Amino acid sequence: MSKEVDNITLKLDDLLTSKAPAATTPPPPNPTGALAGDNDDDDEDQADNLIQSTQIVQVKLADQQADPNSPLYSVKSFDDLGLTPELLKGIYGMKFNKPSKIQERALPLLIQNPPRNMIGQSQSGTGKTAAFVLTMLYRVKMQVKAPQAICLAPSRELARQIMDVVEQMSKFTGITTQLVVKDSYRRNQPIHAQIIVGTPGSVTEVIRRKMVPTRDIGIFVLDEADNMLDQDGLGDQTLRIQTMLNNDIQTVLFSATFPDHVRRFAEKFAKNANEISLKREELSVDSIKQFYVDCDSQEHKYEVLVNLYDLLTVSQSIIFCKLRTTADEISKRMIDQGHAVLSLHGKMTPEERDKVMDDFRRGEFKVLVTTNVIARGIDILQVTLVINYDLPMDRAGNPDYEAYLHRIGRTGRFGRTGVSINFVHNKETWEKMAMIEQHFQRSIELIPVNDWEEVEKRLKRVL
Repeated sequence: MSKEVDNITLKLDDLLTSKAPAATTPPPPNPTGALAGDNDDDDEDQADNLIQSTQIVQVKLADQQADPNSPLYSVKSFDDLGLTPELLKGIYGMKFNKPSKIQERALPLLIQNPPRNMIGQSQSGTGKTAAFVLTMLYRVKMQVKAPQAICLAPSRELARQIMDVVEQMSKFTGITTQLVVKDSYRRNQPIHAQIIVGTPGSVTEVIRRKMVPTRDIGIFVLDEADNMLDQDGLGDQTLRIQTMLNNDIQTVLFSATFPDHVRRFAEKFAKNANEISLKREELSVDSIKQFYVDCDSQEHKYEVLVNLYDLLTVSQSIIFCKLRTTADEISKRMIDQGHAVLSLHGKMTPEERDKVMDDFRRGEFKVLVTTNVIARGIDILQVTLVINYDLPMDRAGNPDYEAYLHRIGRTGRFGRTGVSINFVHNKETWEKMAMIEQHFQRSIELIPVNDWEEVEKRLKRVL
């Protein structure tokens, strides 16, 4: 049989809104400029109703057996996947009434036998987590009381969130699970859980210490895979874990973004993989209204943030800073002024980080000031406003487009309306923001700061 690779293009109708007109470069900083027109679209009522679109998903199949016209290739109901009654009960108990479009295409390929690797890329909030969690649960052999699936995430916050999904989906199955992040397990005590979710450093340690037997592990999942494979970040640890596992393991990579150099590496990491991906220029989240404010200085940035506080608490908001010292300073100053905010960054203890995220998820605090530690993958549906207090930059001092996309993707989840506001305070930061606008071809509109009552009224209509 021919080993040629088929390239098949499919419509992904519910994934994104129709492509907006190309953006124009914003005008030079002008604190008296007018606010763009309002968006009166109503929020979606249900999390599983994704907004209509004509965007394209490209599917690269590893061989010609995966016929896009066959039942194997796409499903319209979870009932068509041949799942156990217990697993189906867990899925429907989570209010997943039918597969999202990315799940329609990915799940039949993920659970086919013999197992095949997959590289999946799609916008935040489209059902990636449920797709790979369901695949792990499907692969578990109940009679084998040993680890059979490992899922890695770049942060403890995301690992805990994935574990929550695993536990909800598997609650009727009897499948055992273990979270493997710092301080979540006992050192030198064997781990027999069938599914392990953790961060690269902790998972490396438990395998190296022989706490986790690897002979029965059949599936290896990376969430936020572009970050996990970036050799400037977590790549070395991730590669080390792969070398400790069986050669014939099913490898599944999912992310909202894949820079070109990481995609090339991913194709070597997950060889002969089926691929499902959105074109990069289509990844901008069109349900998020993007604005910027023109500040005079770093101190003026803080003053503007305080003036925005009432808007921050309309539902829930996340403020992203470059440095953890900035996050701590902002939160301390706001708390001293009587505002209820939380701070989160990587130098906090595991217990502190867990408590902050749990309190924020429960809605006990409306405003979270943080670094990029939760820029990826975190799902909190009540978040409607993201502020880039500092624009995300790479090590070369250029805009980090992937980080920007992940940050603003914390709002507008599952097609809901969201708002992002970028703070610029000099010519350099304005130019970087203009580069971001040009890259994604989406307009970033100026918010004037000379009439706060008008700003609040207009933004509340969007929120």
